[in-house]
Amino acid sequence: MRTILLFGAGRSSTFLIHYLLEKAQAENLQLLIADENEQAVLTKIGSHERATVLHVNIFDTQKRRELISKANIVISMLPAHLHIEVAKDCLFYHKNLVTASYISDEMKALDEEVTAKGLVFMNEIGLDPGIDHMSAMKTIDEIRSKGGKIVLFESFCGGLVAPESDSNLWNYKFTWAPRNVVLAGQGGAAKFIQEGTYKYIPYSSLFKRTEFLDVEGYGRFEAYPNRDSLKYQSVYGLDEVLTLYRGTIRKVGFSKAWNLFVQLGMTDDSYVVENSENMSYREFVNSFLPYHPTDSVEIKLRLLLKIDPDDIIWDKLVELDLFNPHKLVGLPKATPAQILQKILEQSWTLAPGDKDMIVMYHKFGYELNGEKKQIDSKMVCIGQDQTYTAMAKTVGLPVAMATLLILNEKITTLGVQLPVKKEVYEPILKELEKYNVVFTEKAMP
Repeated sequence: MRTILLFGAGRSSTFLIHYLLEKAQAENLQLLIADENEQAVLTKIGSHERATVLHVNIFDTQKRRELISKANIVISMLPAHLHIEVAKDCLFYHKNLVTASYISDEMKALDEEVTAKGLVFMNEIGLDPGIDHMSAMKTIDEIRSKGGKIVLFESFCGGLVAPESDSNLWNYKFTWAPRNVVLAGQGGAAKFIQEGTYKYIPYSSLFKRTEFLDVEGYGRFEAYPNRDSLKYQSVYGLDEVLTLYRGTIRKVGFSKAWNLFVQLGMTDDSYVVENSENMSYREFVNSFLPYHPTDSVEIKLRLLLKIDPDDIIWDKLVELDLFNPHKLVGLPKATPAQILQKILEQSWTLAPGDKDMIVMYHKFGYELNGEKKQIDSKMVCIGQDQTYTAMAKTVGLPVAMATLLILNEKITTLGVQLPVKKEVYEPILKELEKYNVVFTEKAMP
């Protein structure tokens, strides 16, 4: 019996667990799930004989190490900052590791030792990062195999609400960590290359600079730039590319409205709001507005942000119940970002029957035999309901598939890595098609 140890079984683990349990008999697997919320995990596995759930505090070093020492391979679906302790234990006990998170500097620093010990530490093998890497490298490698030279690469991804569940004016609901949505784009200027020129957009202007994308059957979307589009330039082998841009997809109109929160300062997470626990939603909004002896909160907000009364943006703000004097924040010592998150969760949480939607869109511009060509590659995935989401599918399945490939020695490149090699992307992308995660490529005129 081969033991797969999974740390963390949150929202993105549903399909991951089901996939491994479906393979358990044929692959001789035992799945050991370590999580603080034992009851929540039991609802995902039922009474499956090949799965065991343990109530484990990840900070219990002795218990964590005991479990890792007995496993054949380890998956960490914990919050990203906790991966490093698991990674160090895996290194000590000579265990391969899989995570869906970005490679941190601390993780990267382990590469030499991981390689020396003959181990595979696969990271960034979820959706974005993950499927974006694999689908991009597949097409880039195919273009290069024909003698083509990549001159443009643009990549966009968004976790959205499916059209049939789109029931608010923002055309958006939370399909992943709400906190990450509220804090998106912070921590430095967005960086990318456009026609050979480096471009920088500060956070204060980020949501003003969008571009449009059309996806057949789903309409028009917009995209704002990710914080650092250049971090994968060398990884993808695109050091001579003229345009390199990675962005986040939303429905048209979202960014312009979201920018109001940014300009007001509601997305700030750097300080605590006094008496936040007893503050009403209306008082929270008013705290960012100039004092006036007679003007209402609504009038002051419209004047400050230059919003016309008949502007749809105003309706979006009203829909969130921002001006309610009776609803209390109820969060002690909260930052503006934490308060905004709570307010948004009242309106943007998926209902039990709601479906989410993943949209991914790549543009490849290249030169071949003296001609300029372009390929657009698109993927749309619709979830089943609030639990079996498209987000959980596209994050969890690649993690599970990579785990099994490493366990079966089909992925053999050693070290701390992300999924850009053919031995990784080829089998995983092919198998994902069985789960309706399919890219459609089209040569553009």
